[in-house]
Amino acid sequence: MSTTNTRLLVGPFNRVEGDLEVQLELRDGHVAEARVTATMYRGFENILPGRDPHDAMVIVPRICGICSVSQSVAAARALADAAGVSPPPNGLHATNLMLACENLADHLAHFYLFFMPDFTREVYAQRPWFAEVQRRFAALGSGAGGGGVHARAAVAARQRWFTLMGTLGGKWPHTQSVLPGGSSRAIDAAERIRLLAKVREFRAFLEGTLFAAPLEEVSALQNEAELQAWHAQAPERGDLRLWLTISADLGLDSLGPGPGRYLSVGAYRQPDGQHALASGLWRAGVGLEGVDLARITEDATHAWLDDAGGARHPAQGHTRPLADKPGAYTWNKAPRLGGEVIETGAIARQLTSGQPLIRDAVARCGGTVYTRVLARLVELARVLPMLEQWLAAITPKEPFFVPDALPDEAQGVGTTEAARGALGHWLQVRGGKLSHYQIIAPTSWNFSGRDAAGQPGALEAALAGAPVLPGETTPVAVQHIVRSFDPCMVCTVH
Repeated sequence: MSTTNTRLLVGPFNRVEGDLEVQLELRDGHVAEARVTATMYRGFENILPGRDPHDAMVIVPRICGICSVSQSVAAARALADAAGVSPPPNGLHATNLMLACENLADHLAHFYLFFMPDFTREVYAQRPWFAEVQRRFAALGSGAGGGGVHARAAVAARQRWFTLMGTLGGKWPHTQSVLPGGSSRAIDAAERIRLLAKVREFRAFLEGTLFAAPLEEVSALQNEAELQAWHAQAPERGDLRLWLTISADLGLDSLGPGPGRYLSVGAYRQPDGQHALASGLWRAGVGLEGVDLARITEDATHAWLDDAGGARHPAQGHTRPLADKPGAYTWNKAPRLGGEVIETGAIARQLTSGQPLIRDAVARCGGTVYTRVLARLVELARVLPMLEQWLAAITPKEPFFVPDALPDEAQGVGTTEAARGALGHWLQVRGGKLSHYQIIAPTSWNFSGRDAAGQPGALEAALAGAPVLPGETTPVAVQHIVRSFDPCMVCTVH
């Protein structure tokens, strides 16, 4: 039997933060191999050494305009670790409110603006749900109405939601109130009431448009049988139910399988030292394991970077550009945990924190387009009530901040969960100045290139086997898989 081999370069992708290209080797109408290319170099890790350590709090938020609070939180925790300080409870609650505000806004934008418009493509014109998807999710600026009615409503809801940052952090992006010792912006009793009103307004959008059900009803679903029964009650009500119809029709539960290993470093640290969404490594067929950050390495074998000394832990890593390096095809290093490829994101957070529906879905079909998107939507339903609890826990007139004093010689590690997954900062201070700074962002994990052992990164492996229809130059299945990970390429090439 004959085979047909071709190559296809897809990119740069639209509706993606930063620059991304994917090189595909096609065989008999499917992707045989993929190479994911981060095409831009920015060099923040080389900007920071030699500066006052607290300069990091001004510089690192500029890595990204949509993940800036996440970068601030990771940097603040690294400096706090180096200084040996812990924020007071009010400071933790205020920081968590800012981080959750950013993360939930990202989930909303991902679903309505980045992911769902692909289902309005003409390749799906004969599907029974197509007209309704166009009405709700057409890309903004398309058609006489300027985009889908729910997409426009989501943009308006997101804009109002971000007004929380005016009270909590002064501005967004690049909020400056997150500090190693907590938050520099105290919240009084009257402001807390106004913030709660904004949270309730966002809840109303989610419950009225996305879920057509109370948040607690969605987050309480225990397994896929309950999810399908819930879906069947009113299949046209709410955007989650419509998406479930699409997913079942297109078989998204088998598209884009992940590596079966899911990492979370813990989200929303609490005053008792625990996380609202627990850390851990979830391994398919095994379950939850602890996370040893000492087992993390970055491999630059196929990156346009010096790989002298082989794979390194970020505390000993370096970032030295080699733009003409033979065999390289990306600016992204290849992070590994104990030498293994892992996936990170909302799916990891929901698995490690014990959300039963996501555990049941992943047990059935693994990490796929279906489970990644479902996990993000479940996280919206699950985390928003936490914001209400954190607001209630704030004690006006109690401290939001404690000062820190860094020693002249120190090192620190700061981790947090951005919307797209595990984020880590590693720093060293020598002679009162930063001497070393390394960052691993979520998309660094998910969109890594091959390592020295030839292992493809999570997305590279997930693309293998994806169907490519005759004549497609931007294969729709490839688009769905890429967007299910929701790349942030500017963070990747920090």
